[in-house]
Amino acid sequence: MNTEVPIPAIQSQQYCAGLRADFPILNEKPYGKPLIYFDNAATSQKPAIVIEALQEYYATYNANIHRGVHFLSQKASQAFDDVRVKVQEFIHASSEREIIFTRGTTESVNLVAATYGRKNIGAGDEIIVSAMEHHSNIVPWQLLCEEKGAKLRVIEMNDAGELIIDSFKSLLNEKTKFVAIVHTSNSLGTINPVKEIIALAHERNIPVLVDGAQAVAHSKIDVQDLDCDFFAFSGHKMFGPTGVGVLYGKLNLLENMPPYQGGGEMIHSVSFEKTTFNEVPFKFEAGTPNIADVIALGTAIDYMNGIDLNSVAAFEQELLAHATEGLKKIPHVKLIGTASKKSSVVSFVIEGVNALDAGMYLDTLGIAVRTGLHCTEPVMQRFGIPGTIRASFMFYNTFTEIDQLLDGVKKAIQLLRRD
Repeated sequence: MNTEVPIPAIQSQQYCAGLRADFPILNEKPYGKPLIYFDNAATSQKPAIVIEALQEYYATYNANIHRGVHFLSQKASQAFDDVRVKVQEFIHASSEREIIFTRGTTESVNLVAATYGRKNIGAGDEIIVSAMEHHSNIVPWQLLCEEKGAKLRVIEMNDAGELIIDSFKSLLNEKTKFVAIVHTSNSLGTINPVKEIIALAHERNIPVLVDGAQAVAHSKIDVQDLDCDFFAFSGHKMFGPTGVGVLYGKLNLLENMPPYQGGGEMIHSVSFEKTTFNEVPFKFEAGTPNIADVIALGTAIDYMNGIDLNSVAAFEQELLAHATEGLKKIPHVKLIGTASKKSSVVSFVIEGVNALDAGMYLDTLGIAVRTGLHCTEPVMQRFGIPGTIRASFMFYNTFTEIDQLLDGVKKAIQLLRRD
């Protein structure tokens, strides 16, 4: 297939092509085929400097932090503490104390549900989520509702996979005590109007948590501009390691929330009669933290700060447009999620072809896509389908790789489609 690149996109394309060399895994050849990695919404690949940061920590200054007076502990403690400031600046929080390290977005949401939620949600209260939430932003609130006798309400979406703002407005009432909303849908790519949603909720003094897992790698986040009360994201979706994430919370809210877990570091003093707790954020970080991965997360942030985000964002939109237009031209392919504002995710079904079978065939060509529910089963129920094939792009992908995906889909239809 002949790829035609619009003239304004050439500069961004060339810039992003130069960044591919930063990611050693892109040289791998599954089944002897060059790796085409289109599963970036599940986890991004890691630049060499992030991998090296992990190795450097374990090889040269591995030690527990905040407890030792020796050289290794002091060095590790300083490196760990520096990352909290990097995260604060990266998302423009007003204080480093508003940054809590977690295992990822899922734990961040659970932390808020188990602390703020248990303290402030009662019988008859209502929590609002949207129809396109990831399971990790549904189940914790369901558990809380079951425990407290509260009710979960759902913002509807249209056939394009866009939230219906009037549906949200109709749900807001005196019983509404919390809103939890995804910034960018992992299964549809829809970019939600979270700033508008937050403003509408705040008119009624309702706090809002934003699931930013899919947003942080593709757009600049400013939590003060959004005015969200909580913001959750994961390191592994933004070129960092797995097992580490962040919860941002407004300081006044965090200070009034009870601890999430008990143990070392989160205490001020302990006796058998009474325990007093540490200040925020340490109150929410019980036990030895994930030191190595937090430090590597800081390196991932350094990497993101060092690239031209405007060029990256422009190129990713070109990749999305190229894939979308190409898939539209293939008979028997139906796109799922056609919102006017999308991140670099294209989700589709092939009439007469099982999504899993198509994904397995594409894998034999070296093309890694995701198939199934994408941890958004209610989304699939809304569209009346058992799952989709999802290709998600990052700036290190190319037009040529997308052309190979399109050719692979055509071949899968010829081989697998049942009339």
